[in-house]
Amino acid sequence: MHPFPDIASIERATLDAVCPAEVHEIPGWLLPYDPLPVGRAQSAVPLAHTPLSLPVLQQIEAHYQQRDRPTVLRLAESQITPKIDKLLHAMGYTGQHGVLVQVAELPGLLRLAPPDSAALHPAPSAPWASVYTADGFDPVDGAHRVQLLSRSRHVVYAHVGEGGQALAAGTGSISQGWLSIHGMRTLPSAQGRGLAGRILATLAAHAAAQGVHRVFLQVEDDNVVAQGLYRKAGFATAWRYHYWRRTGTCGQRATAC
Repeated sequence: MHPFPDIASIERATLDAVCPAEVHEIPGWLLPYDPLPVGRAQSAVPLAHTPLSLPVLQQIEAHYQQRDRPTVLRLAESQITPKIDKLLHAMGYTGQHGVLVQVAELPGLLRLAPPDSAALHPAPSAPWASVYTADGFDPVDGAHRVQLLSRSRHVVYAHVGEGGQALAAGTGSISQGWLSIHGMRTLPSAQGRGLAGRILATLAAHAAAQGVHRVFLQVEDDNVVAQGLYRKAGFATAWRYHYWRRTGTCGQRATAC
């Protein structure tokens, strides 16, 4: 896979959307911090996929130690040379669940459904929020998602409802020249009905109206159902990353939002 040219803009746009409480920057890296257990809001992320060096890792560790937080790294596969892999494991780090960063152009999303087929609001709405804490989902995880996604000034909120109940929800953030998609969720009883496609099309139409034509999202590499929809919309993988944590420092898997 060839190096992707827009890593920095995607990572900055991701944090614009996720909106952690604090973002510190050192040369080549963004160091977000947030008390909520959301992976992208509390993991150090590179602005270019160059190999990680020990001095930089030590600087990152010192930053999170000052905040009494474990160091978590989001590292692209291309950054993990045999030397770096050996170093990380020697320091107690292990690479955990993989995530695909995928990109597309808006026309593929617009073909999924009419562009106004989901309700769209500039601020969080009760129906939108209700999807994340509905039966069948972890209510604590859902509350964290609602809280985090409700902060950003870049985000709009979409949901699809029926009979007075919201069945699917998602958000779109416009910044750094991108539309980024976050928090896609459909109630288990409503899956397979094309509701997520309606949300994607509505968010794409909103972005097109703002003059934005590129879109990205992040999806866990074992979520084959979601990947099938995204493939239909024209998404292709730009890179894969893993969360690297010290063994025993994170008893629960952080939310990917």
